[in-house]
Amino acid sequence: MFLNPVRHITFDALDPYGVAAFWSGVTGFPIHPDDAEGDDEILLDAGQPGVPGLLFIRVPESKTVKNRVHLDIQPPTGTRDETVERLIGLGARLVDDRRREDGTGWVVLADPEGNELCIERGAAERGQG
Repeated sequence: MFLNPVRHITFDALDPYGVAAFWSGVTGFPIHPDDAEGDDEILLDAGQPGVPGLLFIRVPESKTVKNRVHLDIQPPTGTRDETVERLIGLGARLVDDRRREDGTGWVVLADPEGNELCIERGAAERGQG
């Protein structure tokens, strides 16, 4: 039996609640009921055993360089392009468009504080759904 030892994936943030709200829109994970705007730590709880939560911790400095780690998002429903447009509507910005003419590829976005994330093709686009 595989046990996942990763409890949280942690992001430094100037505005933990604001960035957590964005990522809640990305993942569908709710903000933990004990957390509120203005708190120094905000947890998005996956609500599923073995699935790490996303933890946002207030730090005094803003992001200055490219992430060394980022999340790849595969839409469970809909398409990559629909997800890109939805996340831009939530406050993401386009960093790099790696879509290819044959429909493959991905899009690099940045969250409201500059953390990169990649949007891949959805399950249906990959013939998995």
